[in-house]
Amino acid sequence: MKLAVLGAGPGGYVAAIRAAQLGAEVTVIERDEVGGVCLNRGCIPTKTLIVSCELLAAARKSESFGIDISGKIVPNLSRILERKNKVVDTLVRGIVDIFRSHGIILKKGQGILTSARSMSVTAAAGEYEKIGFDRLIIATGSRPLEIPSFPFNSKRIISSDDALRINEIPKSLLIIGAGVIGCEYADIFNGLGSEVTIIEKLPRALPAEDAEISGLFERELKKKKIKLYTNVVVEKVDIMADGIRVVLPGGKEIAAEKALVSVGRDFNTNGIGIEEAGVAKGVCGEICVNDAMETNVPGIYAAGDVTGGIMLAHVASMQGIVAARNIMGGRERIDYTAVPSAIFTSPEIASVGLKEYEAAEKGIKVRTGHFPFRALGKAHALGEIDGMVKIVSDHLSDKVLGVHIIGPRSSDLIHEAALAVRKGLTTKDISETMHAHPTFSEALREAAEDVHGEAIHIIKR
Repeated sequence: MKLAVLGAGPGGYVAAIRAAQLGAEVTVIERDEVGGVCLNRGCIPTKTLIVSCELLAAARKSESFGIDISGKIVPNLSRILERKNKVVDTLVRGIVDIFRSHGIILKKGQGILTSARSMSVTAAAGEYEKIGFDRLIIATGSRPLEIPSFPFNSKRIISSDDALRINEIPKSLLIIGAGVIGCEYADIFNGLGSEVTIIEKLPRALPAEDAEISGLFERELKKKKIKLYTNVVVEKVDIMADGIRVVLPGGKEIAAEKALVSVGRDFNTNGIGIEEAGVAKGVCGEICVNDAMETNVPGIYAAGDVTGGIMLAHVASMQGIVAARNIMGGRERIDYTAVPSAIFTSPEIASVGLKEYEAAEKGIKVRTGHFPFRALGKAHALGEIDGMVKIVSDHLSDKVLGVHIIGPRSSDLIHEAALAVRKGLTTKDISETMHAHPTFSEALREAAEDVHGEAIHIIKR
Protein backbone atom coordinates (compact mmCIF):
# COMPACT_ATOMS: atom_id res chain seq x y z
CA MET A 1 0.00 0.00 0.00
CA LYS A 2 1.54 3.29 -1.13
CA LEU A 3 0.34 6.14 1.08
CA ALA A 4 1.04 9.82 0.49
CA VAL A 5 0.54 12.31 3.31
CA LEU A 6 0.30 15.96 2.27
CA GLY A 7 1.34 18.01 5.28
CA ALA A 8 3.52 17.02 8.25
CA GLY A 9 1.74 18.75 11.13
CA PRO A 10 0.32 16.90 14.14
CA GLY A 11 -2.34 15.32 11.93
CA GLY A 12 -0.06 14.34 9.04
CA TYR A 13 3.13 13.19 10.73
CA VAL A 14 1.27 11.13 13.34
CA ALA A 15 -0.82 9.50 10.60
CA ALA A 16 2.32 8.74 8.62
CA ILE A 17 4.01 7.01 11.55
CA ARG A 18 0.93 4.98 12.46
CA ALA A 19 0.43 3.89 8.84
CA ALA A 20 4.08 2.86 8.60
CA GLN A 21 3.70 0.85 11.80
CA LEU A 22 0.79 -0.95 10.15
CA GLY A 23 2.83 -1.80 7.07
CA ALA A 24 2.21 1.02 4.60
CA GLU A 25 4.87 2.42 2.28
CA VAL A 26 4.64 6.09 3.29
CA THR A 27 5.77 9.31 1.62
CA VAL A 28 5.25 12.63 3.38
CA ILE A 29 5.22 15.91 1.45
CA GLU A 30 5.85 19.10 3.46
CA ARG A 31 6.78 22.54 2.10
CA ASP A 32 8.08 23.89 5.43
CA GLU A 33 9.24 22.02 8.53
CA VAL A 34 7.77 18.82 9.92
CA GLY A 35 5.60 19.42 12.97
CA GLY A 36 3.43 22.00 11.26
CA VAL A 37 2.04 25.06 12.99
CA CYS A 38 1.84 23.30 16.35
CA LEU A 39 5.54 22.56 16.64
CA ASN A 40 6.97 25.48 14.68
CA ARG A 41 4.59 28.41 15.17
CA GLY A 42 2.04 27.41 17.80
CA CYS A 43 1.80 25.01 20.73
CA ILE A 44 5.48 24.39 21.43
CA PRO A 45 7.15 27.77 20.80
CA THR A 46 4.45 29.66 22.69
CA LYS A 47 4.77 27.30 25.65
CA THR A 48 8.51 27.87 25.82
CA LEU A 49 7.83 31.62 25.98
CA ILE A 50 5.20 31.06 28.66
CA VAL A 51 7.66 29.04 30.76
CA SER A 52 10.20 31.89 30.51
CA CYS A 53 7.51 34.34 31.67
CA GLU A 54 6.55 32.04 34.56
CA LEU A 55 10.19 31.80 35.70
CA LEU A 56 10.51 35.57 35.44
CA ALA A 57 7.43 36.05 37.62
CA ALA A 58 8.66 33.44 40.10
CA ALA A 59 12.05 35.14 40.36
CA ARG A 60 10.38 38.47 41.07
CA LYS A 61 8.42 37.01 43.98
CA SER A 62 11.24 34.80 45.27
CA GLU A 63 11.56 36.88 48.44
CA SER A 64 8.16 35.60 49.61
CA PHE A 65 9.63 32.06 49.45
CA GLY A 66 12.65 33.02 51.52
CA ILE A 67 15.00 33.33 48.55
CA ASP A 68 17.04 36.52 48.16
CA ILE A 69 18.00 37.42 44.60
CA SER A 70 20.05 40.57 44.15
CA GLY A 71 20.11 42.77 41.08
CA LYS A 72 17.51 43.74 38.55
CA ILE A 73 15.45 40.89 37.12
CA VAL A 74 14.66 41.53 33.47
CA PRO A 75 13.82 39.40 30.43
CA ASN A 76 16.51 38.85 27.80
CA LEU A 77 14.42 38.49 24.65
CA SER A 78 17.21 37.27 22.40
CA ARG A 79 18.07 34.47 24.86
CA ILE A 80 14.40 33.60 25.32
CA LEU A 81 13.93 33.31 21.55
CA GLU A 82 17.19 31.38 21.24
CA ARG A 83 15.90 28.80 23.73
CA LYS A 84 12.55 28.67 21.94
CA ASN A 85 14.27 27.95 18.64
CA LYS A 86 16.47 25.29 20.22
CA VAL A 87 13.45 23.47 21.68
CA VAL A 88 11.64 23.57 18.34
CA ASP A 89 14.70 22.39 16.38
CA THR A 90 15.26 19.50 18.78
CA LEU A 91 11.68 18.27 18.39
CA VAL A 92 11.70 18.71 14.61
CA ARG A 93 14.86 16.61 14.36
CA GLY A 94 13.23 14.01 16.59
CA ILE A 95 10.30 13.59 14.18
CA VAL A 96 12.66 13.33 11.19
CA ASP A 97 14.60 10.61 13.03
CA ILE A 98 11.38 8.71 13.74
CA PHE A 99 10.49 8.96 10.03
CA ARG A 100 13.86 7.43 9.13
CA SER A 101 13.44 4.63 11.64
CA HIS A 102 10.15 3.63 9.99
CA GLY A 103 11.40 4.04 6.44
CA ILE A 104 9.10 7.02 5.82
CA ILE A 105 10.22 9.13 2.85
CA LEU A 106 10.11 12.90 3.47
CA LYS A 107 9.91 15.14 0.42
CA LYS A 108 10.38 18.87 1.04
CA GLY A 109 8.35 20.97 -1.36
CA GLN A 110 4.94 22.22 -2.43
CA GLY A 111 2.63 19.33 -3.18
CA ILE A 112 -0.22 19.86 -5.65
CA LEU A 113 -2.67 17.14 -6.58
CA THR A 114 -2.91 16.44 -10.30
CA SER A 115 -5.50 13.67 -9.96
CA ALA A 116 -7.01 11.45 -7.28
CA ARG A 117 -3.91 9.24 -7.42
CA SER A 118 -1.04 11.55 -8.34
CA MET A 119 0.70 14.69 -7.15
CA SER A 120 3.43 17.06 -8.28
CA VAL A 121 6.06 18.18 -5.79
CA THR A 122 8.09 21.32 -6.41
CA ALA A 123 11.05 21.91 -4.10
CA ALA A 124 12.21 25.37 -3.01
CA ALA A 125 15.11 25.23 -5.47
CA GLY A 126 12.68 24.52 -8.31
CA GLU A 127 13.17 20.78 -8.78
CA TYR A 128 9.96 19.15 -9.98
CA GLU A 129 8.79 15.60 -9.34
CA LYS A 130 5.58 13.67 -9.89
CA ILE A 131 4.56 10.89 -7.51
CA GLY A 132 1.75 8.37 -7.52
CA PHE A 133 -0.02 6.75 -4.59
CA ASP A 134 -2.78 4.28 -3.70
CA ARG A 135 -4.16 6.31 -0.80
CA LEU A 136 -3.81 9.92 0.35
CA ILE A 137 -4.21 11.83 3.60
CA ILE A 138 -4.55 15.61 3.26
CA ALA A 139 -3.34 17.35 6.42
CA THR A 140 -2.37 20.83 5.25
CA GLY A 141 -3.61 22.61 8.39
CA SER A 142 -4.56 26.24 8.80
CA ARG A 143 -3.11 29.74 9.04
CA PRO A 144 -3.98 32.94 10.93
CA LEU A 145 -7.18 34.49 9.62
CA GLU A 146 -6.64 37.96 8.16
CA ILE A 147 -9.39 40.56 8.28
CA PRO A 148 -9.62 43.53 5.88
CA SER A 149 -9.53 46.21 8.58
CA PHE A 150 -6.30 44.76 10.03
CA PRO A 151 -4.11 43.57 7.12
CA PHE A 152 -0.93 41.88 8.30
CA ASN A 153 2.26 43.81 7.56
CA SER A 154 4.62 42.07 10.03
CA LYS A 155 5.49 45.43 11.55
CA ARG A 156 2.56 47.29 13.09
CA ILE A 157 -0.18 44.69 12.52
CA ILE A 158 1.09 41.22 13.27
CA SER A 159 -0.23 37.67 13.28
CA SER A 160 0.44 35.00 15.87
CA ASP A 161 3.19 33.73 13.53
CA ASP A 162 4.81 37.18 13.44
CA ALA A 163 4.65 37.45 17.23
CA LEU A 164 7.18 34.62 17.53
CA ARG A 165 9.69 36.53 15.41
CA ILE A 166 9.74 39.92 17.14
CA ASN A 167 13.19 41.25 17.95
CA GLU A 168 12.17 43.62 20.75
CA ILE A 169 9.43 43.76 23.34
CA PRO A 170 6.79 46.34 22.36
CA LYS A 171 6.04 48.96 24.98
CA SER A 172 2.35 48.54 24.23
CA LEU A 173 0.35 45.88 22.43
CA LEU A 174 -3.27 45.86 21.27
CA ILE A 175 -4.74 42.37 20.82
CA ILE A 176 -7.80 41.90 18.62
CA GLY A 177 -9.68 38.85 19.88
CA ALA A 178 -9.91 37.42 23.40
CA GLY A 179 -9.95 33.78 22.36
CA VAL A 180 -7.33 31.21 23.29
CA ILE A 181 -4.51 32.60 21.14
CA GLY A 182 -5.19 36.20 22.07
CA CYS A 183 -5.30 35.49 25.79
CA GLU A 184 -2.16 33.37 25.75
CA TYR A 185 -0.25 36.12 23.96
CA ALA A 186 -1.70 38.70 26.34
CA ASP A 187 -0.11 36.79 29.21
CA ILE A 188 3.19 36.38 27.36
CA PHE A 189 3.63 40.03 26.46
CA ASN A 190 2.31 41.27 29.79
CA GLY A 191 4.88 39.02 31.47
CA LEU A 192 7.63 40.43 29.29
CA GLY A 193 6.65 43.98 30.23
CA SER A 194 4.29 45.24 27.52
CA GLU A 195 1.20 47.27 28.34
CA VAL A 196 -1.52 45.03 26.93
CA THR A 197 -5.08 45.87 25.82
CA ILE A 198 -7.54 43.29 24.45
CA ILE A 199 -10.62 44.00 22.34
CA GLU A 200 -13.31 41.32 21.99
CA LYS A 201 -16.59 41.62 20.08
CA LEU A 202 -18.35 38.99 22.23
CA PRO A 203 -19.58 39.57 25.81
CA ARG A 204 -16.62 38.01 27.61
CA ALA A 205 -13.06 36.81 27.31
CA LEU A 206 -12.63 33.16 26.34
CA PRO A 207 -16.27 33.02 25.22
CA ALA A 208 -16.09 29.30 24.42
CA GLU A 209 -15.35 28.44 28.06
CA ASP A 210 -17.71 28.00 31.00
CA ALA A 211 -19.04 31.41 32.11
CA GLU A 212 -17.75 31.02 35.68
CA ILE A 213 -14.29 30.15 34.38
CA SER A 214 -14.29 33.16 32.05
CA GLY A 215 -15.33 35.40 34.93
CA LEU A 216 -12.46 34.23 37.10
CA PHE A 217 -10.05 34.66 34.20
CA GLU A 218 -11.20 38.24 33.62
CA ARG A 219 -10.50 38.92 37.30
CA GLU A 220 -6.93 37.67 36.76
CA LEU A 221 -6.55 40.02 33.78
CA LYS A 222 -7.48 42.95 36.01
CA LYS A 223 -4.91 41.89 38.61
CA LYS A 224 -2.25 42.05 35.90
CA LYS A 225 -3.50 45.42 34.67
CA ILE A 226 -4.39 43.96 31.27
CA LYS A 227 -7.23 46.07 29.89
CA LEU A 228 -10.16 44.22 28.38
CA TYR A 229 -12.96 45.71 26.26
CA THR A 230 -15.81 43.33 25.47
CA ASN A 231 -18.95 43.68 23.36
CA VAL A 232 -17.18 46.13 21.09
CA VAL A 233 -15.93 46.23 17.51
CA VAL A 234 -13.29 48.55 16.06
CA GLU A 235 -14.82 51.33 13.97
CA LYS A 236 -11.63 52.85 12.58
CA VAL A 237 -7.96 51.86 12.25
CA ASP A 238 -5.08 54.27 11.67
CA ILE A 239 -1.58 52.92 10.99
CA MET A 240 1.06 55.48 11.93
CA ALA A 241 4.83 55.62 11.73
CA ASP A 242 5.22 54.88 15.43
CA GLY A 243 2.26 52.60 16.01
CA ILE A 244 -1.42 52.00 15.50
CA ARG A 245 -4.58 53.73 16.72
CA VAL A 246 -8.10 52.35 16.77
CA VAL A 247 -11.41 54.02 17.46
CA LEU A 248 -14.19 52.19 19.32
CA PRO A 249 -17.91 52.97 19.41
CA GLY A 250 -18.49 56.20 21.31
CA GLY A 251 -15.21 57.69 20.16
CA LYS A 252 -12.89 55.84 22.56
CA GLU A 253 -9.36 55.81 21.12
CA ILE A 254 -6.68 53.25 21.90
CA ALA A 255 -3.08 53.63 20.70
CA ALA A 256 -0.40 50.95 20.77
CA GLU A 257 2.99 50.23 19.29
CA LYS A 258 1.71 47.05 17.66
CA ALA A 259 -1.58 45.21 17.10
CA LEU A 260 -1.78 41.43 17.24
CA VAL A 261 -4.77 40.01 15.38
CA SER A 262 -6.06 36.67 16.68
CA VAL A 263 -9.61 36.24 15.42
CA GLY A 264 -9.45 32.69 14.15
CA ARG A 265 -7.82 30.41 11.59
CA ASP A 266 -8.22 29.97 7.83
CA PHE A 267 -8.03 26.60 6.06
CA ASN A 268 -5.08 25.70 3.83
CA THR A 269 -7.15 24.24 1.00
CA ASN A 270 -6.30 26.66 -1.82
CA GLY A 271 -3.49 25.92 -4.25
CA ILE A 272 -3.12 22.21 -3.44
CA GLY A 273 -5.14 20.85 -6.34
CA ILE A 274 -8.06 19.31 -4.49
CA GLU A 275 -10.31 20.46 -7.31
CA GLU A 276 -8.30 18.31 -9.72
CA ALA A 277 -8.85 15.34 -7.43
CA GLY A 278 -12.57 16.09 -7.05
CA VAL A 279 -12.42 16.57 -3.26
CA ALA A 280 -15.43 18.49 -1.90
CA LYS A 281 -15.09 21.56 0.30
CA GLY A 282 -17.53 23.02 2.80
CA VAL A 283 -18.96 26.53 2.83
CA CYS A 284 -15.97 27.92 4.75
CA GLY A 285 -13.39 26.21 2.57
CA GLU A 286 -12.75 23.22 4.81
CA ILE A 287 -12.40 19.70 3.43
CA CYS A 288 -15.56 17.68 4.10
CA VAL A 289 -15.00 14.33 5.84
CA ASN A 290 -17.13 11.74 7.61
CA ASP A 291 -16.34 10.30 11.05
CA ALA A 292 -13.97 7.79 9.44
CA MET A 293 -12.01 10.80 8.09
CA GLU A 294 -12.92 9.91 4.48
CA THR A 295 -13.55 12.59 1.88
CA ASN A 296 -16.08 12.17 -0.92
CA VAL A 297 -13.34 10.66 -3.11
CA PRO A 298 -12.60 6.96 -2.41
CA GLY A 299 -9.07 6.51 -1.12
CA ILE A 300 -8.60 10.16 -0.11
CA TYR A 301 -8.77 11.05 3.57
CA ALA A 302 -8.14 14.26 5.51
CA ALA A 303 -7.18 15.10 9.08
CA GLY A 304 -6.54 18.13 11.29
CA ASP A 305 -7.45 21.79 11.02
CA VAL A 306 -8.08 21.53 7.27
CA THR A 307 -11.25 19.55 8.02
CA GLY A 308 -12.75 22.30 10.21
CA GLY A 309 -14.37 21.25 13.47
CA ILE A 310 -12.29 21.20 16.63
CA MET A 311 -8.99 22.81 15.71
CA LEU A 312 -6.64 21.34 18.31
CA ALA A 313 -3.36 19.51 17.76
CA HIS A 314 -4.39 16.44 19.74
CA VAL A 315 -7.64 16.21 17.79
CA ALA A 316 -5.64 16.37 14.56
CA SER A 317 -3.39 13.56 15.76
CA MET A 318 -6.31 11.32 16.70
CA GLN A 319 -7.97 12.03 13.36
CA GLY A 320 -4.72 11.10 11.62
CA ILE A 321 -4.52 7.83 13.55
CA VAL A 322 -8.13 6.97 12.66
CA ALA A 323 -7.46 7.76 8.98
CA ALA A 324 -4.29 5.64 8.96
CA ARG A 325 -6.00 2.67 10.58
CA ASN A 326 -8.92 2.84 8.16
CA ILE A 327 -6.60 3.06 5.18
CA MET A 328 -4.94 -0.11 6.40
CA GLY A 329 -8.20 -2.03 6.63
CA GLY A 330 -9.75 -0.73 9.84
CA ARG A 331 -13.35 0.30 10.36
CA GLU A 332 -12.92 3.00 12.99
CA ARG A 333 -14.94 6.11 13.77
CA ILE A 334 -13.57 9.08 15.69
CA ASP A 335 -15.17 9.84 19.04
CA TYR A 336 -15.52 13.50 20.02
CA THR A 337 -17.45 12.95 23.27
CA ALA A 338 -14.50 13.71 25.55
CA VAL A 339 -12.10 16.13 23.86
CA PRO A 340 -9.98 17.90 26.48
CA SER A 341 -8.85 21.45 25.84
CA ALA A 342 -6.12 23.39 27.59
CA ILE A 343 -5.35 27.11 27.59
CA PHE A 344 -1.87 27.98 28.78
CA THR A 345 -2.57 31.32 30.36
CA SER A 346 -1.59 32.10 33.94
CA PRO A 347 -3.46 30.52 35.61
CA GLU A 348 -4.03 27.66 33.20
CA ILE A 349 -7.53 26.73 32.05
CA ALA A 350 -8.73 23.31 30.96
CA SER A 351 -12.08 21.73 30.20
CA VAL A 352 -13.77 18.62 28.88
CA GLY A 353 -17.36 17.64 28.18
CA LEU A 354 -20.49 19.72 28.57
CA LYS A 355 -20.70 23.17 30.05
CA GLU A 356 -23.58 23.86 32.41
CA TYR A 357 -25.53 25.87 29.82
CA GLU A 358 -24.98 23.19 27.18
CA ALA A 359 -26.49 20.56 29.47
CA ALA A 360 -29.47 22.86 30.06
CA GLU A 361 -29.92 23.30 26.30
CA LYS A 362 -30.09 19.51 26.00
CA GLY A 363 -32.77 19.39 28.70
CA ILE A 364 -30.48 17.67 31.20
CA LYS A 365 -31.02 18.54 34.85
CA VAL A 366 -27.61 18.88 36.47
CA ARG A 367 -25.83 19.16 39.77
CA THR A 368 -22.57 21.08 40.04
CA GLY A 369 -19.68 20.84 42.43
CA HIS A 370 -16.97 23.44 43.04
CA PHE A 371 -13.69 23.40 44.90
CA PRO A 372 -11.23 26.32 45.21
CA PHE A 373 -7.50 25.71 44.93
CA ARG A 374 -6.90 28.03 47.88
CA ALA A 375 -8.28 25.23 50.09
CA LEU A 376 -5.42 22.90 49.09
CA GLY A 377 -2.22 22.53 51.08
CA LYS A 378 -0.17 21.93 47.91
CA ALA A 379 -1.45 25.17 46.40
CA HIS A 380 -0.29 27.17 49.42
CA ALA A 381 3.08 25.40 49.47
CA LEU A 382 3.67 26.43 45.85
CA GLY A 383 2.09 29.86 46.23
CA GLU A 384 -0.50 29.14 43.52
CA ILE A 385 -3.88 29.46 45.21
CA ASP A 386 -6.04 31.11 42.54
CA GLY A 387 -8.70 29.16 40.66
CA MET A 388 -11.12 26.31 41.09
CA VAL A 389 -12.46 23.03 39.76
CA LYS A 390 -16.09 22.84 38.60
CA ILE A 391 -17.86 19.56 37.88
CA VAL A 392 -21.14 19.30 35.98
CA SER A 393 -22.98 16.03 36.60
CA ASP A 394 -26.29 14.45 35.63
CA HIS A 395 -28.79 14.99 38.44
CA LEU A 396 -30.33 11.52 38.01
CA SER A 397 -27.45 9.22 37.07
CA ASP A 398 -24.61 11.15 38.77
CA LYS A 399 -22.51 10.70 35.60
CA VAL A 400 -19.82 13.30 35.03
CA LEU A 401 -20.94 15.41 32.07
CA GLY A 402 -18.20 18.03 32.11
CA VAL A 403 -15.29 19.37 34.13
CA HIS A 404 -13.92 22.91 33.96
CA ILE A 405 -10.75 24.03 35.70
CA ILE A 406 -8.91 27.31 36.14
CA GLY A 407 -5.77 27.16 38.21
CA PRO A 408 -2.37 25.50 38.56
CA ARG A 409 -1.66 22.33 36.56
CA SER A 410 -5.10 22.45 34.90
CA SER A 411 -3.71 21.09 31.65
CA ASP A 412 -2.55 17.94 33.46
CA LEU A 413 -5.50 17.54 35.83
CA ILE A 414 -8.08 17.51 33.04
CA HIS A 415 -7.22 14.02 31.82
CA GLU A 416 -8.70 12.23 34.80
CA ALA A 417 -11.87 14.15 33.99
CA ALA A 418 -11.64 13.25 30.30
CA LEU A 419 -11.49 9.57 31.20
CA ALA A 420 -14.49 10.00 33.51
CA VAL A 421 -16.55 11.67 30.76
CA ARG A 422 -15.53 9.16 28.10
CA LYS A 423 -16.25 6.11 30.26
CA GLY A 424 -19.46 7.44 31.81
CA LEU A 425 -18.06 7.48 35.36
CA THR A 426 -19.94 9.11 38.21
CA THR A 427 -18.87 11.77 40.67
CA LYS A 428 -18.92 9.01 43.29
CA ASP A 429 -16.38 7.07 41.20
CA ILE A 430 -14.05 10.06 41.46
CA SER A 431 -14.69 10.95 45.10
CA GLU A 432 -14.27 7.35 46.26
CA THR A 433 -10.92 7.01 44.44
CA MET A 434 -7.95 7.85 46.68
CA HIS A 435 -5.99 10.86 45.49
CA ALA A 436 -2.46 11.36 46.80
CA HIS A 437 -1.86 14.12 49.33
CA PRO A 438 -0.65 16.81 48.99
CA THR A 439 -1.48 17.22 45.29
CA PHE A 440 -3.52 19.50 43.08
CA SER A 441 -5.54 16.49 41.96
CA GLU A 442 -7.28 16.52 45.34
CA ALA A 443 -9.29 19.48 44.06
CA LEU A 444 -11.00 17.23 41.52
CA ARG A 445 -11.96 14.69 44.19
CA GLU A 446 -13.30 17.38 46.52
CA ALA A 447 -15.26 19.03 43.69
CA ALA A 448 -16.83 15.62 43.05
CA GLU A 449 -17.69 15.40 46.75
CA ASP A 450 -19.16 18.90 46.63
CA VAL A 451 -21.71 17.74 44.04
CA HIS A 452 -23.37 15.98 46.98
CA GLY A 453 -22.46 18.60 49.60
CA GLU A 454 -19.76 16.36 51.09
CA ALA A 455 -16.51 18.22 50.40
CA ILE A 456 -14.25 18.06 53.46
CA HIS A 457 -12.19 21.22 53.09
CA ILE A 458 -14.99 23.72 52.48
CA ILE A 459 -16.68 25.75 55.20
CA LYS A 460 -20.22 24.51 55.65
CA ARG A 461 -22.65 26.68 53.69
